[in-house]
This record gives sequence, structure tokens and C-alpha cells, in this order.
Amino acid sequence: MKVFSLFMGAVAALMLLAGCGDGKKAGQAKTFTVGFDADFPPYGYVENGVMKGFDLDLAREVAKRNQWEVVLKPINWDSKDMELNSGSIDCIWNGFTINGRENSYEWSEPYVDNSQVVLVKKSSKIAKLADLKGKTVAVQTDTPVQKALTGKGKRADLGKTFKRLIVTPNYNNAIMELEAGSVDAVAMDIGVAKLKAAQNKELVILSETVITEKYGIGFKKGNTALRDAVQKTLKEMVADGTAKAISAKYFDGQDVLIIKP
Repeated sequence: MKVFSLFMGAVAALMLLAGCGDGKKAGQAKTFTVGFDADFPPYGYVENGVMKGFDLDLAREVAKRNQWEVVLKPINWDSKDMELNSGSIDCIWNGFTINGRENSYEWSEPYVDNSQVVLVKKSSKIAKLADLKGKTVAVQTDTPVQKALTGKGKRADLGKTFKRLIVTPNYNNAIMELEAGSVDAVAMDIGVAKLKAAQNKELVILSETVITEKYGIGFKKGNTALRDAVQKTLKEMVADGTAKAISAKYFDGQDVLIIKP
């Protein structure tokens, strides 16, 4: 019996060590790693070395309520699927469009109704979408508006009227091109466009929208357990007013959330 007890004790010790090898030890908080584009204000961005944004604050609160350790990880937007599928991140949460990607991820319910609009200089004499004919327009890479304006996209008819469609790695680059006069317009998310127009009074948003879309939180296919836990907590935050307060902080007092408790 003594030999058997020693053997079982050794087995238990080995099992304990094995269970602690994946970085999520028993009794410790789960690590919740959120992938985001660091150049996408007001949803997620880095300012003076500090990670800020509407989505990042929501993610921090979700993690806090679940007693998870939150890790905010800036990613290359082109590599987001590789990051998610390799397990480097647990979700993509950063103004992430559901439309056109419905079957590629485990999605939360839509939480923001977002439109794609066009930002131009006030002095450009571009007042409507039809005025973009013969003009150079910039978009961020791998975005719904890029897909809508090209190939067989919903607004390919509009895209075909452009002189040229420029694809940039992020919206900050696109805005710099616009301010420098290298492009005539930027097609982009309305939330970011509003922020840029507020920062630079020489920029204006056209009243017509290119397409409408909804934002969600994207998880790896099959990871419904984490998706459900995050969504449940987000709904609780909506119910108690916490999410509304976070929205007001980034959207000039507005509540942009459409997800219901």
C-alpha cells in the first residue's frame, strides 16, 4: 500500500505540473487577449504609449467582471486571422465589421451600427458621391468599404467611376494623404471620420453613405464558450449603464450601442 500511495502521489504531482504548463494555471485568472488595430480611433489606438479606445475600455471592463487578466495586443490588420487561429489572440475587438464575414468567425451580437462614409476637404467642391467621378479615393486595406467599391462589391458601380482607388495600411495614412492633397477623398467608418473631422475643421463628411454595416466581436470558429461569456457580460454592462458611460466618453456624449440587455 505504501508503494502504491507513493506511486499515486507521483502521478498526481506530474498531472499538476502538466496542467500548469499552458499559462492558465488552476486558481489563476484566465488571460483574455484582445487583438486590435492601433491606428483606429476612437475604437482602439495608442496615444503617447497608452492604449485607449471605446472597444478597449469595453474589453477591460468585461475582463474585470470575469476576473480575467486582460492583454491588449496591437496587430497588423492583414494578419488578424493568423493571430486568431494560432491562439495569439482570443478575439478581434476593434470596430470589426460583421457584414461579408458572417461565416468566418464566431460573432457576438452586433453592438454598433456603423456606416461607411466619405471624408473630403471643404475646399474640394466634392458635395456628393457622384462628384467622386474622376477623383482619387483612399481606403484602408481589407475593409468592407474597399470590398464594396471593387470587384463585384455592392458599390463597385461607384468605384468604377474613380480615377484611382488607393489602398493604405491604416486610416491615419489615408488621412495624411488627404491633408497633403495626394488623394481627393477617403472612404471610411463614420466613427473615425467624425473624429478626424472634429480634429481638423478643414475636413467634412459627405451626407450620402457608401454602405451601412454592423460591428461585432469576432472569435475563432468553434469558440462559442468564450463568445457567450463575453457577450453575457457586455449585455450586463448595457443593462447597468456602464457601457453607455464608456460610449459617451468617446462619442461626444452619445450612446452608440445597439446591443440589448
